Amino acid sequence: EVQLVESGGGLVQPGGSLRLSCTCSGFMFSEKGLSWVRQTPGKGLEWISYISGRGDSTSYADPVKGRFAISRDNARNTLYLQMNSLKTEDTAMYYCRYGNYRGQGTQVTVSS
Repeated sequence: EVQLVESGGGLVQPGGSLRLSCTCSGFMFSEKGLSWVRQTPGKGLEWISYISGRGDSTSYADPVKGRFAISRDNARNTLYLQMNSLKTEDTAMYYCRYGNYRGQGTQVTVSS
């Protein structure tokens, strides 16, 4: 059974930082590319970032490029998203995604 469990969200002021984690199980983690996506009320899922299985290839959506960094620890079956210089428009529920699977999400709220 595929399981994805996100954590690390919270309330942060504009300009602040957060690090999200996603612990995965039920598939060959080190062989699979993974993504982070986010969703705000009334909007669809927005893809943010992708990382290859080995971690040697990454890509980012324009709104987060230069501020967010995706990484992974294949020994721990864990995906990360380092978010810096956060903006109010980054407020959303964040999910890690593997194929059609995603976890329960972790809420990020950026507000002063």
